[in-house]
Parts: sequence; C-alpha cells; structure tokens
Amino acid sequence: MFQFSKYQGLGNDFIILDNRHGQLPALVVDPHADWVRRLCDRHFGIGADGLILALPGSLDYELEMRIFNADGSEAEMCGNGIRCLARFLADSFGGDATGRRWVVKTLAGLVHPSMQADGQILVSMGSPSFESHRVPTTLSHGPSGLPQGNLVVHGTELSVVAVGMGNPHAVIPVQDLEEIDFEQWGHALECHPAFPARTNVHFLKVHAPDQLQIKVWERGAGPTLACGTGACATLVAAVMLGLAANKADVRLPGGTLSIQWPGRNGSVLMLGPAVAVFDGLLTPDLMPTVKDGLVVEVPTINTSLQDQEVCQSALGRETRPTRHHEP
Repeated sequence: MFQFSKYQGLGNDFIILDNRHGQLPALVVDPHADWVRRLCDRHFGIGADGLILALPGSLDYELEMRIFNADGSEAEMCGNGIRCLARFLADSFGGDATGRRWVVKTLAGLVHPSMQADGQILVSMGSPSFESHRVPTTLSHGPSGLPQGNLVVHGTELSVVAVGMGNPHAVIPVQDLEEIDFEQWGHALECHPAFPARTNVHFLKVHAPDQLQIKVWERGAGPTLACGTGACATLVAAVMLGLAANKADVRLPGGTLSIQWPGRNGSVLMLGPAVAVFDGLLTPDLMPTVKDGLVVEVPTINTSLQDQEVCQSALGRETRPTRHHEP
C-alpha cells in the first residue's frame, strides 16, 4: 500500500500521488487507463475528476506533473490541477510557503505556480495559442484573430471560438446559461470533428467587462465545477471578441478565479484557491496490477476508435462546420 492525497480547487478534485523520489512502481508512474478510471470512480474508487502524478525533476525544472482525466486519458495541462499540486507541495513544507515558486514541467511546457500571502496560488499559465493547428481545430481564423465558426449540434447552430492553453478549448458566448442544452451541446462539442483531439467546452455569459460566468464541460470528465485553463481561455476569447477587459473575475459553478492577460503576447495569469481534502492509503484492491489492460494477449485496442464510438452517440447527424462569423 502507498499514500495518496486528495485536493480540490473550486470543487475540481484530484488524487495526488507523490513520486518525486522515484519510489513508486512502474504501474503507477505510467498508469493504464483502466486503473485511472477505477481510482476516479466515485462509487467504487476514491472518486475524483482526475489523477495527478508528481514526478522527479531535472536541471530545468523542480518536478514534472502528469495529469489524467477521469476517463483515463492524459491531459496536457490543468489549471486547477496545478494549483492543487502547488498547495500539496506547500503543505509538504509544513504549509507556510508564502512567496515560494515552483517550476513544473507539463506536456504543455513549463508552468510557474507561486504561493501568495493570502494562501491563494498565482500561476503563470503561458501564452495562448491562436493558430488552428496548435489548438488543434479545423476552424479557420475569423475577424477576431481566433479560430471561429458556426457548428451545428443536434439541430442547433452555435457560434464557437477556439483557444489553445496547452490544451484545446471551445468558447461559446450565450445570452442565458440556464436556457442552453448543456449536457447535449457540451458532449457533442467535446467530440466534434472540428476538434481532432477533442476539446474542453465553455459556455460564456458576459455580465460586465470584468465579470464573466461560464459553465464547464471538460474533455474526458464531462461537467465539472471548475476548469482553470478554461477560465483563462474564456477571458482570452472574450478579450479578442471585444467582450471583456484584460482582467476579470471568472465565475464558475465551484467559485471564482481571477484571470489577467496583461498583453496580447504575454502569459495569462490565474489566481485562485486550492485546499486539502484528505490523505489516505490505497487498499490492495485499488492497487494497479498487470490485469489493468495488459494480460489479455490480443491486439491493442485503438483508444481513439473507442473515443470515436462514444462521440458518435453525442454528435447526432448535424455536425457540419459552416462559415465563420463574429459571435
């Protein structure tokens, strides 16, 4: 058995396994999707939106973060996850780490979280990507400088813009968050052919230039209470569309993040909380084994085909991209 920690940022919760000293077995360090799904299952496992692995560092960074969605897929980056990891690291030093800054390697590049005096975590999230191939998306550039277009899902035409924050995001401005078909639209857009790597989906209501509100559908997790990279992508999209100032509070179902984009070529800054929930020990029944997708000697199943099958049920028939326009 070995120890895990559970942390949450605005209700977006994660299991954290610490392997900074290289002590955990290979089946944990390079986990199979089946095991990740078992851990994150809220009825038969620990329960979480994702799994975070803290891995050894190098000369250029103090540690590496790998993050896996609840469906077992690996994500490039997670804003709430990096704040939870920073809070975990601070707690490892006794909790008093004001001013402490870490350099963390992720699949999206180096990320720099730092502890603030009020206990919140400030994260320099890097610069957003607007090139279609870097998001990635098949949407072409519109007049706002973003990939954008109209996508039809379940008979409804939606105006969508795309932003990359090391991971893909689709932002859809709407008039009323309570009137949208959130479950169907969110699932369908996550799997839409316009997003070949799937995408996170955010429905945006602008209350004022410095007050934004979003509902979140996360790639690989579905509806969640918060998405840090999504809040960053939403502010960037709103700024580019002329809907918001370069600093705003972004209200999510689980709470509020303060997001700032000081310059069009600069890094997006995210400020928000993360707190410990509990620590525990993995029981033998939850330990990874070679049975997690590895013992049956049959050809490896293409998980992208599995994703396609799941997505087909969400898309319906009308999923064609059309000409772009300004949302």
